Amino acid sequence: MTRIFPTLLAAAMATTAVAHAQATAPTPDPGTDAVRNIVLVHGAFADGSGWRGVYDDLTARGYRVSIVQNPLTSLADDVAATRRVLDRQDGPAILVGHSWGGTVITEAGVHDKVAGLVYVSALAPDAGETTAQQYQGFAATPEFVIDVHPDGIGYLNGEKFKAGFAHDASDKDAAFLRDSQVPITMAEFETPVQHAAWRSKPSWAVIATEDKAFDQAMLVHMAQRIGAQISYVKASHALYFTQPKAVADVIEQAAKGSASPSH
Repeated sequence: MTRIFPTLLAAAMATTAVAHAQATAPTPDPGTDAVRNIVLVHGAFADGSGWRGVYDDLTARGYRVSIVQNPLTSLADDVAATRRVLDRQDGPAILVGHSWGGTVITEAGVHDKVAGLVYVSALAPDAGETTAQQYQGFAATPEFVIDVHPDGIGYLNGEKFKAGFAHDASDKDAAFLRDSQVPITMAEFETPVQHAAWRSKPSWAVIATEDKAFDQAMLVHMAQRIGAQISYVKASHALYFTQPKAVADVIEQAAKGSASPSH
């Protein structure tokens, strides 16, 4: 034991030195004019883990990123979950929503810490409107199939999942997303929002050009109506998962643009 202890002690000291070096390594600076806090909000049939690629990219750029875990039980519950994360921010934040998360950030985005909004192939109702109303007048999306249980809870159809949600993901990744999906209370889509944060906050929109969950015309209409700066990405509805860098690039544009004097 007396021979082993010095060796273990030396190893422990070496490990501590490496950990200290990593802890004190300089963090990239997003720039003095950028909002530094980013809050990511997932949509229906998913959880926050799908944001991992975006999270890794933005944290490497020096941003502080938080991920909301929506319960998907009611609009009020999802907004409350988002507001709790916003309350924890140490300064202004960019609030980002994917799909149903767009409805959530539209309501929650009136929070005083929100400097700007990013809609990632996301819904953007106006005050008094429901999510379901956004689909009216636009083409159906037959590959995006929701199976509704008698208790009013909806899952994406397993056989159609990859085609409708993440056709550009690998078979393994699409299968994991399918089998770990979080169901949503369908009544959420019929609940009107009370506030439309995009009316008072600058907005950006990233539209997936191969989105099978929403008609392209619907996505463009919503983004134009809210006055968003629009970017297009060749991707599926799950672009936040399959094209994280492209999504992170737009979030960074928002972080820098929301801090400008014009906003």
